[in-house]
Amino acid sequence: CPRCMQCDAKFDFITRKHHCRRCGKCFCDKCCSKKVPLPRMCFVDPVRQCAECALISQKETEFYDKQLKVLMNGATFFVTLGTSDKSELMVCRLSNNQRFLVLDGDSHYEIEIIQISTVQILTEGFTPGGGNTRAIGMILQYKVPGSEELTQMKFTAAEDFSCNKKLSASWLAAMHKATKLLYESRDQ
Repeated sequence: CPRCMQCDAKFDFITRKHHCRRCGKCFCDKCCSKKVPLPRMCFVDPVRQCAECALISQKETEFYDKQLKVLMNGATFFVTLGTSDKSELMVCRLSNNQRFLVLDGDSHYEIEIIQISTVQILTEGFTPGGGNTRAIGMILQYKVPGSEELTQMKFTAAEDFSCNKKLSASWLAAMHKATKLLYESRDQ
C-alpha cells in the first residue's frame, strides 16, 4: 500500500497523495505543502514541492535573481594554467547561455560548466571565529573534451588600479554560490 515518502502516512480517501513538482516523489498534504515557483521546469506560478525541494528551489531563485548577473558581467583575474609559473590577465565571465566559463585575454578559453569537477575558493584574513575572510581567488579543475585528465586553472584577483578588486571578490562569491547549488542539484 502506498505511503508518504517523509512521514510514512498511509494514503486513503482522507489522506491524499500529492507529487512534488520537482522530485516527483509522493507525499501527504502536510509534507508537500510548500508552494514555490520553479522556473527552470517552466512552472512560473508557485507549485507544490516537498520541504527539501522547496529549499533548493528558493536558493536557485535567489541565485538567478542576484548572482547570475554578476557571473555574466565578469571580472578580471590573473589566470595560471596547470603548473605554469606564468599568469595572464583575463576577463572571466559566464556565457550568455550559461553553459560555458569564458576567459578572454591574449588567450581565449571556453570551459564547459559540465566539465568542471572541482572549484576551490581561496580566501585570506581567516580569524578563529571564521569572520573577516574575503575571497582572493579560486582553483578550478576541469576535463578537456577528448581527454580523461584534469586540467587546473588558478584565478587570482588582480591587484592593479585598472582592475576592480571588489568586483572580483563579488564574482568569486557568486561562483562559490553557483558551485554549491550545482553540487546540491547533482546530489538529488
